[in-house]
Amino acid sequence: MPNPQTFTFPGELLPFDGSAVLSPDFLSTEIADVLFSHLSESTQWENQSLIMFGKKVDEPRMSVWHAEPHLPYTYSGAQRKPQPWTPELNNVKTLCEQHVNHVFNGVLVNLYRTGADHLGWHSDDETVNGPEPIIASISLGAERRFDLRHKESGERVSTMLPHGSLLVMSGKSQSHWLHRVAKTPSLVEPRINLTFRHLFTETGTMKLID
Repeated sequence: MPNPQTFTFPGELLPFDGSAVLSPDFLSTEIADVLFSHLSESTQWENQSLIMFGKKVDEPRMSVWHAEPHLPYTYSGAQRKPQPWTPELNNVKTLCEQHVNHVFNGVLVNLYRTGADHLGWHSDDETVNGPEPIIASISLGAERRFDLRHKESGERVSTMLPHGSLLVMSGKSQSHWLHRVAKTPSLVEPRINLTFRHLFTETGTMKLID
């Protein structure tokens, strides 16, 4: 397997077949701190049971889906009922929309309680996300490594996602690349991740690959 390339600087991460642009200081430390505290204290976190390889397992993190009432989100056999938008999430959504010139209508908020919580290899390439989806991902709290792996060549790219950073995946990235947040056993501090997206139908799906 090709060795991963680790980027420690902002800008384009992918060498070909799509785009993944990292802005490490998208939110100021003060704003990121306030948002992290607010989400930690006020979010009604849910722990979902997923169907993985025919077996029912607990999702290895906590999460909640925020969107309009008519936009549930379904992945791995679990349908997420949308929670209402909050003023804080709406504010961040507006910042992301202005940055990428794109409209988002939902956000999946994930809580990684410790380094044991993770997200397996997957791509957001379903029809509901559109042919070339734009996904804006805000990271808060503990830094975690983010990996991308090309579906055909196996080439890998890795980067750390700092507190207050924004990663925007677009173009053919979901068609050609998988991505994950791997386990980090030594880490004990929590991380919160917001992935803003635009659903084009009333349901959405996300497939996970081990």
